[in-house]
Amino acid sequence: MKIQAVESWREKVPLTRPYTIALTTTSEVELFFVKIIADSGEIGLGSAAPFELVTGESDAACALALTEESLADLQGRQIESYEEILQGLASSMSSTPAARAAVDMAILDLLMIGRDQPMVELWGRCHQALPTSITIGIKSTDEAIEEAREYLGRGFTCLKIKLGLSLEEDLERLCKLREVIGAQARIRVDANQGYDASQVQLLSTRVGDLGIEFIEQPLPAAAIADLRSLPRETIDKLAFDESLLGVDAARQLVEEAVPTWVIKLMKCAGPSSGKIMADLAAAAGKQIMWGCMDESRISIAAALHVAYACPATRFLDLDGHLDLAADPARGGFMLQDGQLHLLDAPGLGVELVG
Repeated sequence: MKIQAVESWREKVPLTRPYTIALTTTSEVELFFVKIIADSGEIGLGSAAPFELVTGESDAACALALTEESLADLQGRQIESYEEILQGLASSMSSTPAARAAVDMAILDLLMIGRDQPMVELWGRCHQALPTSITIGIKSTDEAIEEAREYLGRGFTCLKIKLGLSLEEDLERLCKLREVIGAQARIRVDANQGYDASQVQLLSTRVGDLGIEFIEQPLPAAAIADLRSLPRETIDKLAFDESLLGVDAARQLVEEAVPTWVIKLMKCAGPSSGKIMADLAAAAGKQIMWGCMDESRISIAAALHVAYACPATRFLDLDGHLDLAADPARGGFMLQDGQLHLLDAPGLGVELVG
C-alpha cells in the first residue's frame, strides 16, 4: 500500500462553555486535520490541537508544518515502512509536536486499516475499559458544584478540578465540593504550574483529608530544585504534566521521585512517541495518566488506543472532545457510564462527518 496523496485543513471550533485554567481562559480552539490517502483508496486520519503556552507550537507553525507542500515527501512511500517514515518526521517536524502527532496517527491509522485491525493491536492490548475524568475549570464554588452534579448525572465517576490562581479559594472550593458530592466520585486536581513550593506543601497536607488522587503539575516545569526540596510524602502525591514535553524530557525526568506521569499526544508528538514514553515510565515503576487538550475524537481515539496498549496505564483524562460544540469526526470509541471503550474497527475506527 503506497501513499498517493496527503490533504490538510484547519477549523476553528467553539467550546460548549468557556473554561479557565491557571495559564489562560479558552472559548474556542483551532484544530488541524490530516488525511492520508492510499493508492488502494483507504484513508488515514489525524488531528492536531497545538497549545503554544505548553509546547511552544503556535497555530501558524502547526499550519505551516501541515501544508501539502511540507508533506509532499510522503507521497509514494510504502505505508508498511511506517517506522522509517516516522523517524523522518522526528527530524523534519521536531519543533511542531502537535503537527507531527497528527501525521503520526494518520500513518498508523492507515497502516492498521490495511491490516484490518484496531490500532491498539499494533502493540498488543492490555486494557479493555477504564474510567475517564471530566474536567471542571477554575470558577466559583457554586458553579463548580453545579457542574459536578451535571457530570455525576451523566455517569462520570471521576472529576478533575483545575486550580492554581488562588490557593485559599482552591482549598475552599475543594472542601465544599467534597462535602456536597461525598463519595460519589474520585477527585484529582490540576494546578497547571500555578503554585510555588510552599503552596504545594500546604495543599498536599490538606488534600489528604479530601481523598484527592493526586496533584497534577503544581510547580513550574523548570522548578526542579523546588520539587526536590519538597518532603517525600508531598512528592508522592504529585504528577508530571507540562514537564513531560517529549521523549527527551521523559529520559531526563525518569529518576525523579514523582510517581505519576501525564502523557499527551500533542506534547509528545503522537502515539509512537507516547508509547516510547510509556515504556520508559513502566520500566521506572511510574503510573501513567493519558491526557489531552481540547481535541477532536480523532486524536482522543489515538490516545486511547496507545493507552490501552500500555500496562502502566492507570488513569485516563480523555475528555477534550466533550468540550467541542461540534466535532468534524465521529466514532473511535464509546463513552458509557464514564468509561471509554474502543470500537472493534480497523485503525482508529474514526470517520469524518458528512
